[in-house]
Amino acid sequence: MEQLARIKQMEQCLDNASVAVMQFSEALDKYVDAQEAIAKLGEYYGGEEWKQDFADDEAGRLPKDLKRGVLSEDGIWNLLSDSRELNIRMLETIVNILKLRNG
Repeated sequence: MEQLARIKQMEQCLDNASVAVMQFSEALDKYVDAQEAIAKLGEYYGGEEWKQDFADDEAGRLPKDLKRGVLSEDGIWNLLSDSRELNIRMLETIVNILKLRNG
């Protein structure tokens, strides 16, 4: 590959990687900040308060205009499952990156 073409290709790699790293860093910061909320939701979903809140909703005891996505049987479960899968994916990605860098 001639020198100018190589430099242009590497410049494109730098630009693409810089954007990806910045975007991932921002997303990771948000994800880390959300961990406390995810833990609270996990405790709530597995506890008696959620069961009571769910039963009261089913019995029509809660205001009709109350946002209640947290009381759906799938909402919290899906979030917790997605979070676990993302954690596994991040670990696998780290392992693969280390393999690439170490040969």
